[in-house]
Amino acid sequence: MSASPDPRGVFSAVLTPFADDLSVDLPAYLAHCRWLLANGCDGIAALGTTGEANSLSLAERFAMLDALTGAGISGEKLILGTGSCALPDAVALTRRALALGSPHVLVLPPFYFKNPSEDGLYAYYARLIEGVKSDALRIYLYHIPQTSAVAIPHNLIVRLRNDFGPILAGAKDSALDLANMLAMLKLVPDFKLFSGSETLLLPLMEAGGVGCITAGSNIFPAATAKAYALWQAEGASEAAKAAQADLTAKRKSLDGAPQIPTMKALLATARGKASWKNVRPPFLPLSDAETDAVVGRATSLDLESLR
Repeated sequence: MSASPDPRGVFSAVLTPFADDLSVDLPAYLAHCRWLLANGCDGIAALGTTGEANSLSLAERFAMLDALTGAGISGEKLILGTGSCALPDAVALTRRALALGSPHVLVLPPFYFKNPSEDGLYAYYARLIEGVKSDALRIYLYHIPQTSAVAIPHNLIVRLRNDFGPILAGAKDSALDLANMLAMLKLVPDFKLFSGSETLLLPLMEAGGVGCITAGSNIFPAATAKAYALWQAEGASEAAKAAQADLTAKRKSLDGAPQIPTMKALLATARGKASWKNVRPPFLPLSDAETDAVVGRATSLDLESLR
């Protein structure tokens, strides 16, 4: 496999639409991915938390990977979630991603057994790398302890980089802790760190980050792309700061209800497609009253732009 450019910029942690029988709606999924790319996103981060990946079967995830690359979305525009509590599943998903030309993968720590040792986490990632057997592989560690209950220790990053070099490419930090992000950037040379929140995009970029992988970009991709582009062109200019403030306000307008059902309700409303509200248990779709409340709170969002 030829080298794929390192991803940077705005990657949407893409939602997974479901039909009324809760099967994956692949046509709607691909249409939404294309819409995101056409409206400012630099790439797609598929099969992550926002995509309800851990509520999907291995066969469903394979089918979604195949569909993305079959739709002509090139490898440099994809960061694919391949983490799993079962190491063989993580190896199989990562091999599939590589075979499809997408070497950049976002890998959760194994999260079912709590309080794993650093050595246990090291063994998981090391065996994943050794099982895939490809120098083209680029792993991004996924730090989201508020959901996984398993944090990424800083020393783990150093050990993996020392032992596997550029295969340990970077991380996504979704803990909303800028201090932790800044510490991560100092650990190893050329560490590619993505913010998991739009609210910290510019502060992370100023410190040497490479962009964001975010849920909110499903709803306001253009505003996220604008903040990133202004920083790229002007640094911490007044225009960039204003774009960041607008982006932060848009992100906070999604607060007050569960994030995934909230965003799906907004898409269902804007696109006139009720099935966009469908979620896999244990999530539940928003009721009509809850949807009305979400739409009412989202005063800074242009729902017409979501069509």
